[in-house]
Amino acid sequence: MIVRRTILKQDLVKKLYPDSVSVDAAMQQLRRDIELCPQLKEQIASTGQTKRHYYNKQQLLLILEHFCITLEEFEQL
Repeated sequence: MIVRRTILKQDLVKKLYPDSVSVDAAMQQLRRDIELCPQLKEQIASTGQTKRHYYNKQQLLLILEHFCITLEEFEQL
């Protein structure tokens, strides 16, 4: 399985929150979940820029680990 170097935040939230009303609402929910865990927020910030429209591979792995999702499960979503 090939994991891309970056993933768009919108693509990530579409998979993590499939029942969300809109992409904006899903993005807001992801931000809320990250804000609730200061350790995760710090780890994400330490691995790269967060103000862009995408997450890098390390940030993606941290987020998936937080949600207890493996890469294989994520690819199947």
